[in-house]
Amino acid sequence: MKKYKIGYTTGVYDMFHIGHLNILKRAKEQCQYLIVGVTTDCLCLERKNKMPIISFSDRCEIVKAIKYVDEVVPQENMDKFEAIRKYHVDVVFVGSDWQGTPSWLKYEKEFKKLGCDVVYLSHTDGVSSTMLREKITQD
Repeated sequence: MKKYKIGYTTGVYDMFHIGHLNILKRAKEQCQYLIVGVTTDCLCLERKNKMPIISFSDRCEIVKAIKYVDEVVPQENMDKFEAIRKYHVDVVFVGSDWQGTPSWLKYEKEFKKLGCDVVYLSHTDGVSSTMLREKITQD
């Protein structure tokens, strides 16, 4: 039996690549039901100061088609507490680059009060949407 009941992770998932797939697969290996928040265009523009290349609706459809994903929801804000409460999440999956940062150390403590753990997942070396974007503009 998997350790967690309901897992939650988020991402832009622009130009879906093997790194995205690896994160979703590793998350699903640890929970019975995986909810994926796909970042809206508006939030992406606000947070990263750039628009995704792939439309929000297409990114949602791509993520929905992945066999490791049970449900796709829009990520309209950065309020992780709202998602934990709304979806009854008992684990949040996040990239290992956030591990040990002051904000995520604080999240770990606050999430624990809600009965929710944080699991850090490693990134796939050598691939990212930023790298793909740069390659496209070079070619």
